[in-house]
Amino acid sequence: MTAVTPACQLLERQSEGYENWLWVAPPPDPWLSDQPGPLWSTDLGIAQAWRERGATVYDDLAPGIEEVPGAVLFWPKAHALGEWWLLALCAQLPEGTRLQIVGENQGGIRRVLKILAALGLGCRRLDNARRCMLFETRVGQVSLAPDDAWTTFEALDLRLVSHPGIFGHGKLDSGTALLLDNLPKSLKLAGASVLDIGCGDGVISAWLARQDAKVTAVDSSAFAVEATRRTLAANSLNGSVHQSDVYSALPEGERFAVIVSNPPFHQERAIDRGPASRLIRQAPEHLEKGGYLIVVANAFLPYPDLFDAAFGGFEILADDRRFRVYMARKR
Repeated sequence: MTAVTPACQLLERQSEGYENWLWVAPPPDPWLSDQPGPLWSTDLGIAQAWRERGATVYDDLAPGIEEVPGAVLFWPKAHALGEWWLLALCAQLPEGTRLQIVGENQGGIRRVLKILAALGLGCRRLDNARRCMLFETRVGQVSLAPDDAWTTFEALDLRLVSHPGIFGHGKLDSGTALLLDNLPKSLKLAGASVLDIGCGDGVISAWLARQDAKVTAVDSSAFAVEATRRTLAANSLNGSVHQSDVYSALPEGERFAVIVSNPPFHQERAIDRGPASRLIRQAPEHLEKGGYLIVVANAFLPYPDLFDAAFGGFEILADDRRFRVYMARKR
């Protein structure tokens, strides 16, 4: 069983009962499975786990939350994403609702004090232990709106829409650039059915759609799904975008000529190779005969064995010592 996280250890020692409080962007944690109350999370895996135990789950970016006695926000690694959650909570909850914010010292929880002050919200520290801190404020009116967090930037002659917390937020990732620069010239994309797994801000999907590929894009993050939809629209391109745990949201029996991915291997600060492993192992089931899986990854990650097991071989299209681009074909 997963160990209780330091942040939840800090919450566990509070006298507050947290009955029917809203849990916002929490990690997977066994202590939380025994806590009553609804969840607001943009992470598909966490949302599904809470639904399975009968909890009320909000998974949209602006879901219309019913009144609650209070909310607990788990401060994310990306401070700009934490700011978005504060703005979103102020937009969703009645003024005066209690709001506790918890996080690890190494995750920058101390920044909360300055951010709350800049928003005009008061704050007091409730506790400090397990290398974590717990603050409390109250929801209030603020001058910024959650949509103010969306940004745009230009790359590869595309206008890309991004949001804090998305991989590579606000810039073109070097691994993605290496992948797109080294796609085989012989790869026939026009009219081909192509799947982009872990679509992020939509740069791969938009680039493929510009080559007249029939693009399907998936990501487990609601932020990434919305960003990719906005990126495609900003460039007048077409594509189908879904929130999915790797292949989970795809119709049974759907097959693709090409699957392309720059898969994540972190969940906040923890290493999690599970999604990338499932991506490679299950790829043959989702490829047409003769179809290709093309993946870019950090060179140190142990993916060759997975490719060998799934496909019986692979080739390396590029290797700049930091990133490596793999390609395998379904026989």
